[in-house]
Amino acid sequence: MHAPETAGQCPECGGELTRDGREGICRECGLVVAESRIDHGPEWRSFEDDTTDRRRTGPPLSRARHDRGLSTRIGRDRGMAPRRRRRIARLRRQHRRSRTASKTERNLMYGMMEVRRIVDQLSLSERFRDDACVLFESGQDAGLLHGRTIEGMAAAAVYAVCRSADVSRMIEEVTSVAQADSDELTVAYAALNRELGLETGPIDPREYLPRFADRLDLGPEIERRAREFAAIVVDRNLAGGRAPSGVAAACLYTAAREHGGDLTQRDAATVAGVASATLRSTYQDINDRQGEVASD
Repeated sequence: MHAPETAGQCPECGGELTRDGREGICRECGLVVAESRIDHGPEWRSFEDDTTDRRRTGPPLSRARHDRGLSTRIGRDRGMAPRRRRRIARLRRQHRRSRTASKTERNLMYGMMEVRRIVDQLSLSERFRDDACVLFESGQDAGLLHGRTIEGMAAAAVYAVCRSADVSRMIEEVTSVAQADSDELTVAYAALNRELGLETGPIDPREYLPRFADRLDLGPEIERRAREFAAIVVDRNLAGGRAPSGVAAACLYTAAREHGGDLTQRDAATVAGVASATLRSTYQDINDRQGEVASD
């Protein structure tokens, strides 16, 4: 046990007061002068239900939630009696309904949930998640949800953030994990780009090469050669009007042909999500400038 602490003088007899735990007690007459209701225990707590992640305060504010993460959550306890468990379930349901005061807020909550799910499926970082949620909220504030689906706007926000950060994510990749099709994403992305003035530019075809080479099971020497072809395409402005993913697939196809690989145009075009004709036109331009690649 810890030793009592001195806490002043007794107002009755003038004796010495000591504080033991929560009480201030006079040593002479035994008067309990005051009772402290301050918890002097540890101020940290763990939000993971264990002692491995100790924090002095609550979780940080998050732009990825409609309420910034300030709302409470009623947990679950399997050890409760059935009657109490049903009561807690009703409270949890009412609490969930009360978290949003309007339809606009409900749409924002649902849209941010969809953004978080897409970002998680695409293995993107928290920075992309927060930026996409902020962009979705900005689009809603600008009235861009009228006539458009929440799912399409959420997918477009994720795609737009990837474009702004020069991260290669094709529309087909985003829609494969989103609850929206490519038309919904394209329409919503066009509205975001037009109304909010997004800082997006063309993606460098070289950004696609590692992922496409992995999917096509191509070796590192083919990827390196394809990177040389892509550099020539970019430097000579040969990619204008063509999908960057198609240019990357054409570079890989050209490099595979040079190394005697059995990669077909259809397989390369399928991975890039473009038509075989698009791939062939880029392949012809690269063939016409192979001398430039060799001289560089």
